[in-house]
Amino acid sequence: MTTKVLIADREANMQACLRFLMEREGHDVRVVKDGAEALLAIDEDVPDLALLAVDLEKRDGFDICRELRADERCGGIKIMMVTAKARIIERDKAMALGADDFLTKPFANEELLAGVRALLEGGTR
Repeated sequence: MTTKVLIADREANMQACLRFLMEREGHDVRVVKDGAEALLAIDEDVPDLALLAVDLEKRDGFDICRELRADERCGGIKIMMVTAKARIIERDKAMALGADDFLTKPFANEELLAGVRALLEGGTR
């Protein structure tokens, strides 16, 4: 069965990069540009993995993470937060809200892929 991945990022270049990497791994990918679209997409079709940028418009990645963890239907979604903010406070907040992993931009493609593989296999990076 194909793994469904939702990518929520406001930057077109990052969307394209993440889409390419996830599709190359064989995942079924859906891309959205803001938090409101992310919630609608998840409501329509719950993904296995959500790659959420922290700095989304309308609803930020922290809000999305919080909402997903409060929704019983979404309990199985693996959440990886992605941000350009390298401060430890963002990582701690994401993890406290229920994110499974946190990656700081810029990142190596292999670092992202290793994290995604680990999450989807039930482990951690």
